Amino acid sequence: MTLKVHHLRPAPGAHTAKTRVGRGEGSKGKTAGRGTKGTGARGNTHARFEGGQTPLHMRLPKLSGFKSPNKVVFQVVNLDRIAALFPQGGRIDPDTLAEAGAVRRGQPVKVLGTGDLGGIEVHVHAHAFSSSAAEKIGAAGGSTTRI
Repeated sequence: MTLKVHHLRPAPGAHTAKTRVGRGEGSKGKTAGRGTKGTGARGNTHARFEGGQTPLHMRLPKLSGFKSPNKVVFQVVNLDRIAALFPQGGRIDPDTLAEAGAVRRGQPVKVLGTGDLGGIEVHVHAHAFSSSAAEKIGAAGGSTTRI
């Protein structure tokens, strides 16, 4: 007789039959491992149920505020930084500022009016300007252009 896969059986005693609880007094009947009385012995409750105590999801603080998905975060450059990086003046745009190490590439740039240009004539191209920065650049003989 040849050995075939469907002839294979586990060794005697290797597998114990599963105990079927709650099937009569003679075989783990009666309470069937659930104890006596109470919710656990009767219908099911969901896993988050805390026995009437205020649930965790209601005890924790809620998130406050609102984050706008359309908010534009500018990289800021002050006039004193521009005067220090470009003492000769000339045309300044986000690419030249990135090469000088003042801002990161690929993000909008805003020029703020802290400091003074010291008479340096600069022609600045940026995404935004504060009113004081535009005023000071114009007073020094330069120009501002919004990209």
